[in-house]
Amino acid sequence: MDGSNALYDKDELLGRDIRQLGRLLGDAIRSLHGEDVFKSIEAVRQTSIGLRQRPSQEGRDALQAQLHALSPVDTKQLIRAFSYFSLLANIAEDQHHTRRSRAHLIAGTAPRNGSLAQALKNIVEEGHSDQLQDVLAEACIHPVFTAHPTEVQRKSILNCQMAIARLLDERDRIQMTPEEEEANEEALARGIVTLWQTRLLRTTKLSVLDEVENGLSFFDRTILSTLPQLYGSMHDTLGKLDPAWQGRELPTFMRIGSWIGGDRDGNPFVTADVLRATLQRQANVALSHYLAELHKLASQLSLAQALSGSSEQLRRLADEATDGSPHQVDEPYRRALHGMHAKLSATHALLTGAADDADARSHYTSAQALRDDLDILHHSLIAHGAGALAKGRLRHLRRAVQVFGFSLAPIDLRQNSDVHERVVAELLAHARPGCDYLALDEAQRCALLREEIASPRLLVSPYQRYSEATAGELAIFAQLKQAHDTYGQDSICNYIISKAASLSDLLEVAVLCKEFGLLRREAGTLAVNIIPLFETIDDLRAGPAIMEQAFEVPEYMRLLQSRGMRQEVMLGYSDSNKDGGYLTSGWELYKAEIELVKVFARHGVKLQLFHGRGGSVGRGGGPSYEAIMAQPTGTVQGRIRVTEQGEVITAKYANAEVGRRNLEVMIAATLKATLLGERQFQPEAAQLAAMEALSASAMQAYRALVYETEGFDTYFWQSTVISEIAALNIGSRPTSRKAAGKIEDLRAIPWVLSWSQCRLMLPGWYGFGSAVAAFLAEDRAPRLAMLRQMYQDWPFFHSLLSNMDMVLAKSDIAIASGYASLVTDEALRLSIFGRIQAEHARTVDAVKQITGQRELQDHNPLLQRSIRNRFPYVDLLNHVQVELLRRYRDNNADADTRVGLHLSINGIAAGLRNSG
Repeated sequence: MDGSNALYDKDELLGRDIRQLGRLLGDAIRSLHGEDVFKSIEAVRQTSIGLRQRPSQEGRDALQAQLHALSPVDTKQLIRAFSYFSLLANIAEDQHHTRRSRAHLIAGTAPRNGSLAQALKNIVEEGHSDQLQDVLAEACIHPVFTAHPTEVQRKSILNCQMAIARLLDERDRIQMTPEEEEANEEALARGIVTLWQTRLLRTTKLSVLDEVENGLSFFDRTILSTLPQLYGSMHDTLGKLDPAWQGRELPTFMRIGSWIGGDRDGNPFVTADVLRATLQRQANVALSHYLAELHKLASQLSLAQALSGSSEQLRRLADEATDGSPHQVDEPYRRALHGMHAKLSATHALLTGAADDADARSHYTSAQALRDDLDILHHSLIAHGAGALAKGRLRHLRRAVQVFGFSLAPIDLRQNSDVHERVVAELLAHARPGCDYLALDEAQRCALLREEIASPRLLVSPYQRYSEATAGELAIFAQLKQAHDTYGQDSICNYIISKAASLSDLLEVAVLCKEFGLLRREAGTLAVNIIPLFETIDDLRAGPAIMEQAFEVPEYMRLLQSRGMRQEVMLGYSDSNKDGGYLTSGWELYKAEIELVKVFARHGVKLQLFHGRGGSVGRGGGPSYEAIMAQPTGTVQGRIRVTEQGEVITAKYANAEVGRRNLEVMIAATLKATLLGERQFQPEAAQLAAMEALSASAMQAYRALVYETEGFDTYFWQSTVISEIAALNIGSRPTSRKAAGKIEDLRAIPWVLSWSQCRLMLPGWYGFGSAVAAFLAEDRAPRLAMLRQMYQDWPFFHSLLSNMDMVLAKSDIAIASGYASLVTDEALRLSIFGRIQAEHARTVDAVKQITGQRELQDHNPLLQRSIRNRFPYVDLLNHVQVELLRRYRDNNADADTRVGLHLSINGIAAGLRNSG
C-alpha cells in the first residue's frame, strides 16, 4: 500500500477493516450455527444500530421485545457475537492508529504534538541538549503494572486477537498479489473462527500466580523487544539533532515496574511463597530472552579472526569457553558467545530454582557481569571497524540486560498501615512485656519506634510463636532480604504503605526492615524506599505535614541520606475519588503536590511522585501525555512513576507498536514538563479561589448523594452489576475490604467498574454540574468567562474537563434508566435516579458552556468515530444485561443465564475499553 495515499484515506481504511472483520464474524456464525441463528443476531443488530442513530421510545420497545423473545441459549449467542465484534473493532482501531502513524512518517510530515520526536526536537532546538543529558542521568520514568480485577480478558483470547492483528498489519505493509490477498483473508477467517470457538470466560478464579503469568505475557509480546529498541531509536534521533550525542550512551531511565505478586493490601493470597515464585518466574522470562538472543548472535557473528580481527579481551573471553565446534576455532565472537551462553544457562538454573548451588566460575553472579562481557564484544567490533554489527541485535541485548537485569521488573511490595501497626504491636508485646503499643498516642508511638530503630536489639525471636497474620508478614520481609541476596536490590526497590495517615506508619516499616537487615543501624543505610500512599481526601490534605514531621526526625533523615536524599510519595486517585468525587479528588491531588514541593525544598529532600492512576477517569485515568503535562510546576523533574492497571495494560501493551507509542508518549511528556516547564501556566489568585469554590460545592453534592442519602447503598447494589462482578473470575483480590457491603469498604475498582457497566460513569463527573451552577449564580458572565479562560490556559483544568467530556460522551442516561428499573423500591428508585439524571444534565450543560462545544467530544473526532463504530454494539449488550439481571434476580439463574450475564460484563468492558 502506498503510504502517501494512506495519509489521505483517513477513516476509509478503518471502515473497510471493521466491515471485513464483521462480515467474517458473521460468516463464522452462519457456518457454525446455521442461517437462523445468524438472521436472529442480524435482526437485533439492525434494530440496535437504528436505535443509536434515531433514539426513540418506540425503538427501545422494539428492541426489548426482540430480546425478551430470545431463549437463554440464543441470548448467550447474541452476547458472544456482540462481544467478539467489540474485540475485533478494538483490533481494527489499534491497527488504524499504527497505519496513520506510519503514513505520517512515510509522507515526511513534521513530528506531531505529543510525540517523542517532537519533544526531543523542541528541547535540542531551544538549547537544552546539555540539560537533557543531566536530566536523563537522574531520570526515572517507570510505568508500573498492577493486577486488579478489571482485566476480564483471557490470555487465550488475547492470543487470538494478536494473530488477527498481525494479519491486518501484514496487509498494510505488503503490496500483495491477488493470491496473497486471498490467502490473507482466508487466514483472517480462520483466526476469527478460532476466536469464536475460544472461551471468553474463565471457569475458575484467577490465582495470584495466574495474574503473574498474564503480566509476564506483555513482556514477551512487547516490553522485552520494544523498550531496548526505543532506547536505540531515541539515541539515534538525538544524534541527528545534536552530533554531540553520537558519542554518548543514554542512561537507563525507563524501566517497567510491577505490583503483581507483591501487592498484599487486602489480598491474603499474596504470601512469601508467592513472592518467591514470582521472582523466579520473572527471572526465567528475562534469562530465557537473553539466552535466545545470545544463540541468535552466535549464529550471526560468524566473523573469522583472520578477516575481522578482535580485541585481546574478546579473545580471552573466547578462550574461556569450554565447549564449541572445532570448526569455529578461528571464530572468536562465536566461541565467546557460546561460553557466555553456557555460563548464563547455569545462572538460569540457579535463579529459577532448577539448581540449588553452582560454582561461582560457572555462572554470572550479577547482571552487570553479563553486561561487561557483552561490552567486550561491543568494543571489539567498534575497534575493528564493524560498528554496524555492534548497532544491531547486540546493542538491543546490551540495553535489555541493563534495563531488565536478572529480575526483569522491580517488584513493589504494598501493605496496609493497619497491618504493620498490629504486627509491631505483637512484636513489642513479646519483647517488652506490658507494652501496649495500640494504646499509645501518636507522639508516644513515634518515640518508641525511634528508640527501636536506634537500638541494636532485635524484636523478632526464633523461639517465639507469633500469630498467623504476623508470621505471614515477617515471612514477606525475610523473602525481601532473600531476594536482595539472590537477584540484587533492584529486584525489590520499594515498600508502599497503603492508608498512610501518620509518621508512625513510616517508622513501623523502618522497624520491620531493621529486623531483617534491610535497615542497618550502624551504617545508617536502608535497602528499600519506604513510600507512604496518601489515598483519601483527608490523607491528601495531611500528607505534606506528615512528610514535614518525618524530615524533622534525625533517624529518618539519616536513612534518606543512604537513598540519595530522595523520598517517593504515592498519591491515590481511586480512593480519593470514591471519597470526595472527581473534581475534588483532582484538586486535592494538585494542591497536595504543590505543598509537597514546598516541604521537600525546605528540607533539601528530592521529591519523586508515584501516581496511582486507574484505567477509567473515575480512577485517575485518561490520556497520559495530558495528565503529565497538567502536573504542577516542579513536581515532575524528570522522575515519575505511574500505575498501569487492569484492561489498560492490554489496550496499551498487547500490541508492540501501540506499546512503543505509549512508552514514547510518557517519555515525551516527562521531558517536556521538566525542561520546558517554565512555560507552564501559573494560575492567578482568583482562579485558585474559583477552583476551591467549585471543589467544595462538588464534594458537598457528591457526598450528599453517596454517603448521606438513606438507601443509597441499596440503590447501588440493585441498580448495578456489583454483586455479579464479585462472583466473576476476574481477579484474585476480594471486591471489598470487609464483608459488610458498605460503600466505604468497597474497593474503588469494582465501584467504578459497576458504574461503567450501567453506563452512568458516575465517579467521573458527579457534582461538577451543581458546582458550576452554584459558582455562576452570582456574576454569571464574568465568572463563566473566567472558567472558559481557565480551560484554555490551565493544563490542569483543561485535562479535568477533557476527561469529564470523554466520560460523559460514553454515558447514556436512557440506558442507565433500564438499570435503575431493577431497584425494587419505587420511591427510592425515582428519588435517587431523578437526582442523578438532573445532575447529569447540569454537568453536560456546564461542560459544553465552558469548552464551547455544541456537542460532547466535538474537540475529539477520534473518540466520536470510535463511539459511532462500536456503541451500537455496546448499547445492545447493556440492554441484554438488564434483561439477564432481571431474570437472574427473579431466581431464574440457570447456567445459560449466569454465563450470559458474565459474558455481557466482559463484552461491555471490552467495548468501553477504559471501564475500570
